[in-house]
Amino acid sequence: MLVEFETENWTSFRETAKLTMVATSERQHRERLAQLPKYEITILPIASIYGGNASGKSNLWKAMRFSKQFILDGTRPDMIIPIEPFNLDNSARSEPVRFGFRILVNEIIYAYDFAVTREHVESERLARLGKTCETVLYERMQAKIVLHKQLPGRERLQIVFDGTRANQLFLTNAVSQNIQDFRPVYDWFRDKLVLIGPSSLYEPFEQFFRPDHPLSASVNELLTRLDTGVSRLGVQEVQIEQIPVLTALKQELEANLREGAAVRVVSNDDERYLVRREDHRLHAARLVSFHKDINGDDMQFDMSQESDGSRRVIDLAPAFLELANGEAGKVYFIDELDRSLHTLLCRELIEAYLESCSSKGRSQLIFTTHDVNLMDQQVFRRDETWVTERKRDGETTLYSFSEFKDVRNDKDIRKSYLQGRLGGIPKLLVGGVLAGSAEAQYGNEVD
Repeated sequence: MLVEFETENWTSFRETAKLTMVATSERQHRERLAQLPKYEITILPIASIYGGNASGKSNLWKAMRFSKQFILDGTRPDMIIPIEPFNLDNSARSEPVRFGFRILVNEIIYAYDFAVTREHVESERLARLGKTCETVLYERMQAKIVLHKQLPGRERLQIVFDGTRANQLFLTNAVSQNIQDFRPVYDWFRDKLVLIGPSSLYEPFEQFFRPDHPLSASVNELLTRLDTGVSRLGVQEVQIEQIPVLTALKQELEANLREGAAVRVVSNDDERYLVRREDHRLHAARLVSFHKDINGDDMQFDMSQESDGSRRVIDLAPAFLELANGEAGKVYFIDELDRSLHTLLCRELIEAYLESCSSKGRSQLIFTTHDVNLMDQQVFRRDETWVTERKRDGETTLYSFSEFKDVRNDKDIRKSYLQGRLGGIPKLLVGGVLAGSAEAQYGNEVD
């Protein structure tokens, strides 16, 4: 689980922005909070992030994407680290970009932080947290590292660090050198943190669409229940050479796809292909849909014939099925969840997931959205609803509705938000008047 994430000097976040999934003391929907008895805290299963266009919502998603890629893939020798500092302040461009994670792995909370410039890793720190104290496993300051005295094989760890490039994380290099001490943290970023963008090229969801997968029937059932018109999905085997995608992508799959693994590829003509490696060779299958004709018989459709909304549901269905299966313990961060989806369909997906949440659950859903119809305290707690707001100097601030002490549990929070009382809406200059405030939009009618 994600306990906290923070970033500083990243894109529009000049000062530290923190997304915390630690629940406050409010009583709403407490039955679905994940209990961590060892730490005497409860963790939220969901977080929705609102904000006007260009307010910085997606920048938070991009911060996690960069962190994950940098941890898992690392860098090549002499490669510039592709960070994006806050560009509206000249002094910020040369300062490090900082990222911090608090994650739950095997019921233990780890704190992992690192700061980087374009040229090198400025600092890196990994600690194991207890209820009242922490054990720092290692702490790095550029070319020096302090290893915990009880870590096994400290001499080898020091040798591995000495071989760690300035533009590379020690965590990444240690795992690549078969150091197992930090493997659970690395594996969390690889296996548990799943990032879905508005138009991701490929994501590891394809196994759900294969008829022999145990959740394949559940996918088809969900598509029917959500009124997509699709009765079931199927696959057709094709040659990998027949997939109309960039040669570079095929080369990436050939180089990086592991034995037994598979990915979903979206082709240039908007078809979905399932590419897997078996017997050390790449195999491909094209995803197709079936609809019932007027006689009740199956009629095959290509994915390109489906609506944008249906394709979006097909892309997201496996994610929500995994979320409902709390045993997977995955954290899904979806940027623009509501893209091409009807508001009632979004709500159905979210409520179905929340119904599966319990005190023992370890799955989480984080998403950005513009769909204010979801902003309902019957669905979300105040600490589960977040807002990004862009200040006059272009800096983004991030806060939750739980910071507003006068927001009652029975309040129409959507109305207050649209009236501008909670921030996070566009400030539009209309007829010489700055809109985006309660007075500008509704006069004195705000209650």
